[in-house]
Amino acid sequence: GKFVRDFMQENAVGQPMFKATRRLNDEHQIEQVGEKLRAMMPWISKGKMVDKARN
Repeated sequence: GKFVRDFMQENAVGQPMFKATRRLNDEHQIEQVGEKLRAMMPWISKGKMVDKARN
């Protein structure tokens, strides 16, 4: 269908829209505040499944 066709085309050219959307979401104020709050809670990082520095 159309979704799969668009998805495949997006991936074929390096995912520019996906990466732009992800970057905009990462720059949102709620993400910045959340990062600061999580840094104040050391017990959260013990069970962390995703490491944004690596992934």
